Amino acid sequence: MINIKETNNFRVSFLHLSFRPFFLFGSLFAIISMAVWFWLYQFEHTLPASHQLLPTIWHAHEMIYGYGLAIITGFLLTAAKNWTGVRTLNGMPLLLLAIFWLIARISPAVDHAAAPNVMMAMDILFNIGLCSAFLYPIVKTKQWKQLGIWVLIVLLSVFNILFYLGLNGKLQFGMEWGISGGLYTILSLILLVSRRVIPFFIERGVDENFKPTNRVWLDRSTPPLLAAFVLFEVFLPYPVITAAISLTLFLSQALRLAGWYTKGIWQKPLLSILFIAYGWIIIGFGLKTAGLFITVNPMLALHAFALGGIGLMTLGMMARVALGHTGRNVFEPPNVLKWVFAFMVFASLLRIVFPLALPQLNAVWVGMSQISWVLSFTLFVWVYAPILYLPRVDGQYG
Repeated sequence: MINIKETNNFRVSFLHLSFRPFFLFGSLFAIISMAVWFWLYQFEHTLPASHQLLPTIWHAHEMIYGYGLAIITGFLLTAAKNWTGVRTLNGMPLLLLAIFWLIARISPAVDHAAAPNVMMAMDILFNIGLCSAFLYPIVKTKQWKQLGIWVLIVLLSVFNILFYLGLNGKLQFGMEWGISGGLYTILSLILLVSRRVIPFFIERGVDENFKPTNRVWLDRSTPPLLAAFVLFEVFLPYPVITAAISLTLFLSQALRLAGWYTKGIWQKPLLSILFIAYGWIIIGFGLKTAGLFITVNPMLALHAFALGGIGLMTLGMMARVALGHTGRNVFEPPNVLKWVFAFMVFASLLRIVFPLALPQLNAVWVGMSQISWVLSFTLFVWVYAPILYLPRVDGQYG
């Protein structure tokens, strides 16, 4: 790894690294889109007719390819610079990529015949730009071990194209494949990256001498298991096989997480939130398995993956990455993060656990979860917006 140190002499520090615009825009979008979803869901409103998008489909697509992919973009293009020593997208090219993403997010609110095509074009341009920007430093430094992550980014782009083919009536199951495939590809990406960073963060971050346990056989078996899960969950409707794969992933990932556990994580919010997020993903696999034997609302497993897993993991990673890459101390995070994470954990409980106990109040739990999500991200933006747009505190480039 090459350590690039440069003075912070650029006019717009906001465009130095991708985490700055994409973490900020993604977090603002998390607030706005969930507030809109609350309005659509609770009051049964609809989107502009020109888009032919059901509110539920819009919500699912935008949480995956709007919020989720924005945070992934910010993280991966920033991490690629650390991994390869090659400066990744910055300045006007980075701004252009963010503009593609932003126009695609705004388009569903525009009631114009051309708006759906604009949304599709901007989204696909954004996907292509991300794939190209991540591949460039890999090829330049011949770090082929990073290609696994790049393949998942490409797969996300393919699933997004399938979604738009379905939306335009060109592919019968395109929207379903695009949404389910996108969700589980992001889940796979998070599990792959988590294996790299979470045990490292825990070992360095706890106030004790602790060495996380990692098992080679588990590391090697997880990617093919995830690939099989995506294949059977999205394309091949064989519930017994899907449940068997889910059970295997539930047990194997629970064993992995147990090897990372030490009580010291509960004294460190930036560690405990990642641990809890990984736990929600495991619960999601458990609910998928249970669905074969008992009646379980499939939305509960989906939101264990999406809200509990992806939501908490992206929030926790943003909080840590933004501090570290702006010259701040990751071991002394802002105190308000405890409330940011608490609201998000509460949102997860409201959306996944409470409906199990009182399913007749599902609309109430959904509404309270939506509000809790908005409160969490509002607090996050209030604290982190200056961190993301102001120069590094140590005067370096980044």
